[in-house]
Amino acid sequence: MTLDIKICGLKTEEAVDKAVALGATHIGFIFFPKSPRNIEPADAGSLADRVRGRVKIVAVTVDADSDTLDEIVDQLSPDILQLHGKESPERVLTVKAVYGLPVIKAFSVREADDLRKIDPYVGIADRFLFDAKPPAGSELPGGNGVSFDWNLMHLLDASVDYMLSGGLNKDNLAEAIQLTGAPGIDASSGVESAPGVKDLGLIEAFFEAARNAQSETAVAGRGK
Repeated sequence: MTLDIKICGLKTEEAVDKAVALGATHIGFIFFPKSPRNIEPADAGSLADRVRGRVKIVAVTVDADSDTLDEIVDQLSPDILQLHGKESPERVLTVKAVYGLPVIKAFSVREADDLRKIDPYVGIADRFLFDAKPPAGSELPGGNGVSFDWNLMHLLDASVDYMLSGGLNKDNLAEAIQLTGAPGIDASSGVESAPGVKDLGLIEAFFEAARNAQSETAVAGRGK
């Protein structure tokens, strides 16, 4: 199984080019004013045009209203919409119907009960993203650089397609992949030198760690 790798919160040509050159399957642009990774839709569209057709372009929003989504879709022409707020199943259905795009629905996880919150969305969201719950006082639903107990992923039904997020970096990625068998991973703060500042060296190290982890998993699988 090929691992999907999403680099999220991109804001510069250099970071976009590096991520795609190294094999990213998805790149994410964040539209949330409180985030240090926030970007204007027109700027995101210009960056996306550099790599369009070579990678899936994801628009990340947090409880965005319809006018905001209209502008993002018009300026960016994303392949996927990621809803990272408290959007209801009904809202997800509406967004899918209006824009004709697949939706990733994000959930924050700390304990087993948090995973049960996906139940009403199964069959509605096209994919899930599991992030760690933000630390006390944070206004950001993601990109906080914290992880959760990855063993909880074993509680998911095997049919659930998801991306693992939350504090992933070059040092813990192998453990995360080995513990969860996640079909997709998402990195943001783990490839930054400062909040919102992507580090090209850290991006490269992250992909190297991903390649090594996949190789080790494949070898372990053949040994069974």
